[in-house]
Amino acid sequence: MKVTDQKQRTIAKEIILKGVGLHTGENVTMKFLPAPENHGYAFKRVDLEGEPIIEADAKYVVNTQRGTNLDKNGVKIQTSEHVLAALVGMEIDNVLIELDAPEPPIMDGSSKYFVEALEIVGAVEQEAVRDVYVIKDIISFKDEETGSEITIIPSDSYQITTMVDFGTKVLGTQNATLERISDFKNEISDARTFSFLHELETLLENGLIKGGDLNNAIVYVDKEISEDTMRKLEKAFNKEKLSVKPNGILDNLTLHQPNEAARHKLLDVIGDLALAGTRIQGKVIANKPGHFVNTQFAKKLAQIIKAERRNKVPQYDLNLPPLMDAVEIMRRLPHRPPFLLIDTILELSDTHVVGTKNVTMNEPFFVGHFPGAPVMPGVLQVEAMAQTGGILVLNTVPDPENYLTFFMKMDNVKFKQKVLPGDTLIFHCSLITPIRRGICHMQAYAYANNKLVCEAELMAQIAKKN
Repeated sequence: MKVTDQKQRTIAKEIILKGVGLHTGENVTMKFLPAPENHGYAFKRVDLEGEPIIEADAKYVVNTQRGTNLDKNGVKIQTSEHVLAALVGMEIDNVLIELDAPEPPIMDGSSKYFVEALEIVGAVEQEAVRDVYVIKDIISFKDEETGSEITIIPSDSYQITTMVDFGTKVLGTQNATLERISDFKNEISDARTFSFLHELETLLENGLIKGGDLNNAIVYVDKEISEDTMRKLEKAFNKEKLSVKPNGILDNLTLHQPNEAARHKLLDVIGDLALAGTRIQGKVIANKPGHFVNTQFAKKLAQIIKAERRNKVPQYDLNLPPLMDAVEIMRRLPHRPPFLLIDTILELSDTHVVGTKNVTMNEPFFVGHFPGAPVMPGVLQVEAMAQTGGILVLNTVPDPENYLTFFMKMDNVKFKQKVLPGDTLIFHCSLITPIRRGICHMQAYAYANNKLVCEAELMAQIAKKN
């Protein structure tokens, strides 16, 4: 099955996890809850009045200093990335995440326990097809200050490679690659967060890792530790004795893999790119990734996806016999030449219609609009879209020949490209709300030469002829 044909998935039932937030130190109860189709990921703060919801969306990212932090109208979610990575890695599309504190539990500093919880409840397939954005061109973002860069290139699947270099002997240069998202559980999910000793000292002094202990963060010792500093660390971590292992790691943690740091950075990339709002088919190459460059790239990707889908041109085979030709259209519409502005109907359902017009130099309006520079008037483009929509609304009555259609309103009219002689216009109209009492409210688009040339919200009403 192609990625673009896969069905959406949610979890079979709710499951609860408890722990503490890494930076807040607050006890937190978190629930994964099933969600409907096209819901995506969202966080719900049940500890706040009104139980506000904040969607997992890159536009809400406000801070990336110690994790990816979201803020929507003052509602905050801290360190969202490990939870989101688990959902993407387990190929779950729709989940509501309830929290009674601003931060998910840190658990062991990885996505392992979230993945295990999702496995316990299992996934169920939904009816809607999974929304996947297929990368067709190279997209990149670079943070000039740090040299961090993320690039995504076309690929047959979602793949990620991270390359990290912290400029320290204790950690050195590391790479990690995930070739298949189905390998996330076994290869990436247990990679734990990490910190360098010099960062840890600063965080402790400023009270910024109240939920930290030696079970949820790998500490790389990149400098000499004084006796005074060691005593502070022992007190902070509630340990009688701390030591530095030969591999430069504080205390007795054993690395899961030699490149666990690079794997955790890969985990973070997956979680942060989930904020783009859609599944991705492409290969991500992240050089020195971090939450800032990750989320900036997610914002850029989200904007590209939104713009492309807004301007996406549907493809129709104009060589196939039409559903209706001009003669059949005139049996349904009251319009006649020279004011009949559609030639064929290609598709017609209860909620949408697709029609065409072949624009020729013989159009009477080209005589005066404009001599020597023929351009189809924008108002006639809108009229042609409305006539196409008229076929949709008149299809709801048994005797369309006895009705007329009248404009009631048009909103958000935009003209994107000129329409010239020789162009073939394709009109796509779909209902915004169900047709009631002969009133049709629809979104209409006009395309030519594989470009969007015009769009508008239209409202019309049919009425019986006197």
